[in-house]
Amino acid sequence: MTYAIFTATFTDPASFAAYGKTGGEALAKHGGTLAGKARPPELLDGAGPAPDIAVLLSFPDRAAAEAWINDPDYAEVHALRRASGTTSVILLE
Repeated sequence: MTYAIFTATFTDPASFAAYGKTGGEALAKHGGTLAGKARPPELLDGAGPAPDIAVLLSFPDRAAAEAWINDPDYAEVHALRRASGTTSVILLE
């Protein structure tokens, strides 16, 4: 099992809302599932403000996670997510 953490601090919430309408389809295509979500997440330790959202994604393996993020069929979907603000996707193995 491989996990990825997505975080975002929004500057364009409408873009993220549009992403939400099709993002799940892209995730499912590659065997990914939503394992957990916090909106807003609670910062337990560390400096700076917490992001507006933190999501834990689960994938069967690293190849599936990489296929999801690099799928050309969903490039426009990922562009919506990226346009929503300051975002990151961090792979955990």
